[in-house]
Amino acid sequence: MSLLPVSGAALRSDARVRDAARDIGARYGVDYTDDAAVTELLAERRKALEAEQRRPAAWLGLLALLAGLFLPFGIPMSPALDTHLFAVLGAAAALTVIGVALVVHARTQWKRALRDGPLAGYREVLGVARAHGIPLAHIPPWLEGRTTSGGGKGAAPIPACPPVEPAPAALAEPATAPSPTATATATASVPVPAPVPAKPWAVSYYEQVADEGGWHDETGCLLILAGAGGVTWAVTVGTAVGYAALLLVPLAVWVWLAGRRQGREKEELREEALKYVKALEAAQAAGARVPELSPQLRELVDGG
Repeated sequence: MSLLPVSGAALRSDARVRDAARDIGARYGVDYTDDAAVTELLAERRKALEAEQRRPAAWLGLLALLAGLFLPFGIPMSPALDTHLFAVLGAAAALTVIGVALVVHARTQWKRALRDGPLAGYREVLGVARAHGIPLAHIPPWLEGRTTSGGGKGAAPIPACPPVEPAPAALAEPATAPSPTATATATASVPVPAPVPAKPWAVSYYEQVADEGGWHDETGCLLILAGAGGVTWAVTVGTAVGYAALLLVPLAVWVWLAGRRQGREKEELREEALKYVKALEAAQAAGARVPELSPQLRELVDGG
């Protein structure tokens, strides 16, 4: 997905935000009001951050840390290790220290790459835009150093700027009525933002049911096991009542069929939601101010 947190057109719609974005961009050498430049920047920096997480130091540190932690547990299982107890404990301690040092080093390098450079400037721009009332459609979790699921505060959150009142010029009324020529000129000079696509009913319903379900398979298996256990008990003990547990088998089949039906319905709704997100991307590229997405739609953007 190529949906940006905010479009350049939305940043330019407020002169104060536009000027602030250009001042910040001048410090980092990036035009944050240029959608193409921002898209390229985010793609490049995301790959760089993923490469930082896959550095050999990180993997070696993790392996050394695990070896240092679990090596003492192997002492009771091996007489050879038991005869060299102090050497084994020393090696475990050394591996633990080395592993911690490598992991901390890799984490520090990743944080530095995340917090410094153009990404820091872009987060600053997003903080200014939010303070001026411009909605942020979607903030990728990686941009703030959060987990893939979007949880946690993150290593580099968007700066929280104090809310800013609307521009005085937008609130003040002209003292005298402008001439028709001036009105026409002003109207022609003000860009008309592209309309935001209306959210279809199917997308709204998807947002309601996206997190539901997922229990049909487990429940069906439990019903099958309960039915088999009841029959086994009836055969073993000789109690005919246990055969009534066979009624749980068709119930389990019904639960599985209901789960499959719900899964197909959710998949169809998901396709409609993806089409809606694509329409939002096109509208944003045309200059629309896309509203903040719901958590369910944000997951689609993250997964896309």
